[in-house]
Amino acid sequence: MSRRALLGLGGGLVVGAAAGAGATAAVERARTPAASAGSAADRTFPFTGAHQAGIVTPAQDRLYLAAFDVTTTDRDALVDLLRRWTVMAARMTQGLPAGRFDPASGPYDAPPDDTGEAADLPAAGLTITVGFGRSLFVGPPGAEADRFGLAGRLPAGLITLPHFAGDDLDPARSDGDLVVQACADDPQVAVHAVRNLSRAAFGTARIRWTQLGYGRTSSTSTAQTTPRNLFGFKDGTANLKAEEPAAVDEHVWVPASAATEVGTDAAWLTGGTYLVARRIRMHIETWDRSSLREQEALVGRTKGEGAPLSGGTEFTEPDLDATGGDGKPLVALDSHVRLAHPTQNDGVRMLRRGYNFTDGNDALGRLDAGLFFLAFVVDPRTHFVPMQTRLSSQDGLMEYLVHTGSGLFAVPPGVPDGALPTGADGTPALAPDGPFLGQALFA
Repeated sequence: MSRRALLGLGGGLVVGAAAGAGATAAVERARTPAASAGSAADRTFPFTGAHQAGIVTPAQDRLYLAAFDVTTTDRDALVDLLRRWTVMAARMTQGLPAGRFDPASGPYDAPPDDTGEAADLPAAGLTITVGFGRSLFVGPPGAEADRFGLAGRLPAGLITLPHFAGDDLDPARSDGDLVVQACADDPQVAVHAVRNLSRAAFGTARIRWTQLGYGRTSSTSTAQTTPRNLFGFKDGTANLKAEEPAAVDEHVWVPASAATEVGTDAAWLTGGTYLVARRIRMHIETWDRSSLREQEALVGRTKGEGAPLSGGTEFTEPDLDATGGDGKPLVALDSHVRLAHPTQNDGVRMLRRGYNFTDGNDALGRLDAGLFFLAFVVDPRTHFVPMQTRLSSQDGLMEYLVHTGSGLFAVPPGVPDGALPTGADGTPALAPDGPFLGQALFA
């Protein structure tokens, strides 16, 4: 494996914010010799638009997600951070350094504008998505406080998730005031993005918890093949796809009617969505000793093709009424496919962007590995909580799973096209009154 494939993140995230002075230097985006303008490694996705990137964007291969606690009570400082993050994200997603100067230029006696570890790498399809946790509005549980005058703008769907059967949540791996999801096809590019955003947050916010992910476990485009999870099964066969705009509108983007629900003032979330993040540890060793028959029965699909046990191929719709010679359903009553199917959940669908993770071993030598579940939904009260309640109490797979981390975040809409100011070199630049992600929340 390459050095980047084995990448882990140590310290160095809390050095001072980059400083710079003098004329703006033109920056030419660096590329690896093997990358060409049309290669997958060199692809870029637009940062601006009606919605944030990293949601319906074709799922990349790598993830670095970080949740932050805001350490200041100064509303202006929080707004300044979001404005800086927006410009930095706009630059890095296009393969540019995080700041005005590249990592090896700028004032010699000041920290470089960019940490530099991605200087010779292409953009690798980087997307950066930002969201807000419930505690940003009302403070953490047990210490409620309207630190920023936002309590009256709390979206109705940004609830405290209930305790589900099988939860063993670690508070140190859960919740947070802010979340940053960085996805890319190169892990070093994703880590570089969060590292630089964290550095810019020094004195305003600090990392609460992070999660590295590899090997996407969902397809968000019909052009992508269905990947596999660490149980060896294809995952996300029936996932929402970007090529289903009507379904995405129905199940992902928050409409104006929901954002202005009675008793709330959350019109700022119109066109945004909610992100559900769940760290699901798999009991790998126990699963590996289970028979193929049991594994397939619990999932409800064949392990090879991924076809439903009722027959057909991978994309054949499961026949939940089909029975075998013994009169029992071919797709078992406690199978994951049955319990998660839209027909069993009032037609609800989610847009999932999960990843596999492997975080070493525990004290008993067992793998700390599993699925980092990420889903974007129009309302977690209707599109996540009811389904997870059923799954946690009835899904036979729960014998092999434990949820160890959890977070729910409101993801605002994107920055409009053409709104970001540019510098003399034509690249995104910081301006005192420049637009930023979540700006309508603070208006």
